[in-house]
Amino acid sequence: MSYLSKTARIIIWLCSKFTTPEIEQIVAGLSDILENKNPEVKPKDDFKEKHPNYRNFIVDPNPPLTEPPEFKKKPSI
Repeated sequence: MSYLSKTARIIIWLCSKFTTPEIEQIVAGLSDILENKNPEVKPKDDFKEKHPNYRNFIVDPNPPLTEPPEFKKKPSI
């Protein structure tokens, strides 16, 4: 059994199911997606799946300290 890449298997499947003009339309549509001409369709973002918290920053709602905090002394036993 030959092990082809996922991309190669999709290409073979497309060629077996569609005519040349249909494949040309598919290629044109995919090119539009890659050039961001079709904002409705976005490719899968593999980086965001692998790093879901990348650059997820939140701002602390409290203002920054201007003086050191005061600590209460613990009572001696």
